[in-house]
This record gives sequence, C-alpha cells and structure tokens, in this order.
Amino acid sequence: MSSLPTALQSCDMLLIDGLHAFDFTFDDAGLVIECMDGRLLKRWHFDLRQLAAAVATGDEWVLGAEDGEHRLICMSALRASEDEDDE
Repeated sequence: MSSLPTALQSCDMLLIDGLHAFDFTFDDAGLVIECMDGRLLKRWHFDLRQLAAAVATGDEWVLGAEDGEHRLICMSALRASEDEDDE
C-alpha cells in the first residue's frame, strides 16, 4: 500500500471526520485543510511527520494530532465531460 503523502498527490477532494473538503493544500510544509461545517469554518494542519505516521485501514487513513485522531479519505471529484452529445 502507498503512503498518505503519495495518495494526497493524486486526489482533489478529501473526506475528513465525515466532512467533504475541497479546499486543501499539500506541500513541503504538510497538509492544511479548511471546510465549512454549517456556519463554522474548520481547519486542520498536519505536518510531514504526522502524515508519514498515518495508518491505513482500508481506504481510510487515521492521523494522530494534538487534538486527537482524525479519519481521512482521499477522493477524486467527479467531473463532467467537456464533450457534449447532441443526440
């Protein structure tokens, strides 16, 4: 199985603790995720050490952080085809 950093390079949507997140950045500083939960903006930051220590359970990754464990799933967003069928 690949590592979480490898999986993050090819995904464009995340599911973290049951919330869909499209706004995330993965770079040399780690992973930063932001998403709205109702009217509340939630933010998570994981450094490279935390990402490397993530444990895979099926398609889900368990990440340890100062505030506890978080569950993360890497996903690909569905995209509409640019080709239009005139039939």
